[in-house]
Amino acid sequence: MKNKVTLLTFYLLLVTAFSFSQQKIEASKIIKDIKDGKSIAIKNATIIGVLDFTFMDEALKNNVKTKKSSSWFNWGSNNNSSNEVKKYIENEISFINCTFKNDVLAYIPDEDSGYTFTASFKNNAIFKNCTFNQKAMFKYSRFEKDADFSGSSFNDDSTFKYAKFDKDISFNNTTFDEIATFKYTKFNNSVSFSDAVFHDTAIFKYTNFSNGVSFRNTNFKEDLNIKYMKVTGNFDVSNMKVAYNVDSKYTKINGNSFSKYLIKND
Repeated sequence: MKNKVTLLTFYLLLVTAFSFSQQKIEASKIIKDIKDGKSIAIKNATIIGVLDFTFMDEALKNNVKTKKSSSWFNWGSNNNSSNEVKKYIENEISFINCTFKNDVLAYIPDEDSGYTFTASFKNNAIFKNCTFNQKAMFKYSRFEKDADFSGSSFNDDSTFKYAKFDKDISFNNTTFDEIATFKYTKFNNSVSFSDAVFHDTAIFKYTNFSNGVSFRNTNFKEDLNIKYMKVTGNFDVSNMKVAYNVDSKYTKINGNSFSKYLIKND
């Protein structure tokens, strides 16, 4: 009995120590620092509040309907019919071992204004060993420098649909609890999804891997949609597991069909 009490006490002390080590930071403070031009480098923290990289509220306050250009926002393209409001984050962004309690948004389709707000990252964007408790929306985001989501967990909806990664990028050892969407995503450099776990459907339809991809030890626990996916370069599916259906219609791996790559399921 004494040993059990001692172990329980030790465990509680560890939990308490971890709780204190996780500082709490308001998302609004991070947004202010970004606007002030500061680099963001946060470790071992819990982020409270919606982290909106699109700065939608500020854009709406500045009367988005005028579509005026500025150094802070790009009100669509030269064609005034565009309803996309683009925000470019020029700061270095780094979150390591952080927990996001609320949404992390680089994409917001706003029904009230009729505009779609997006954010792209012109510098390094690191979200390593992080936990996204709610939505993680990176649809249409462009990552011009290195990006890293390795070791992170996506507990709610997530999308990288139409995203573009120009430099080094890793999704190694990530976990997706809900449907994970990489439809139309473009990877210009080699990317790793090694040891990742997809608990729901994974969608890589029309995804373009220009310089190889690794799905080594990746576990797809539901369906895998790679229809029209295109891969140039190394294609590592060693010990890759898919629990149910693989839709590989029109998929091209270095000019070959996917049928030559055999997936053995348990």
